[in-house]
Amino acid sequence: MKAKLNHDHPSKMQARYIEEIRKMSPQQRFEKLMAIIEISYLLKNAPRITNGK
Repeated sequence: MKAKLNHDHPSKMQARYIEEIRKMSPQQRFEKLMAIIEISYLLKNAPRITNGK
């Protein structure tokens, strides 16, 4: 089974994202924000992988 990717015109993606957020409770919004912050922090502080050349 192929995975369905969420690719569409940016305006449609934005509208879908906004609708998804509106359906969330404040607690769910907060948890999503904290997950984004945590991922951002991990990426910022991840060890750099360099090409051996």
